[in-house]
Amino acid sequence: MLRVGNLQRSIDFYTEVLGMQLLRKTENPDYKYTLAFVGYGKNPEHAEIELTYNWGVDSYDLGNAFGHLALGVPDVYGACEKIKAAGGKVTREAGPVKGGSTVIAFVTDPDGYKIELIERKL
Repeated sequence: MLRVGNLQRSIDFYTEVLGMQLLRKTENPDYKYTLAFVGYGKNPEHAEIELTYNWGVDSYDLGNAFGHLALGVPDVYGACEKIKAAGGKVTREAGPVKGGSTVIAFVTDPDGYKIELIERKL
């Protein structure tokens, strides 16, 4: 679960920039929050990311315990080009991991969460 400061902005990033689908969205007026679930498919076949918007909270301190999310993609170089073309922010260009041969890259979502792309040939 990621807490986000602008739910629509985050939904747009995960769907339009990373190519996920908005799987479902629910509101809880009594407790003043909205949840949106995004992913490349539904559980249990695919992982989902829960985006939580607490009404009226537009930013969070990300803290130092969280590192990053990781997504396997078939072509990291191509994914980075698509992400940049869609307005996304690539913070570490595609290339081999230090000391290895696995191709990775990093992108950052609108709230500052880091996402590692790891090349996984299917």
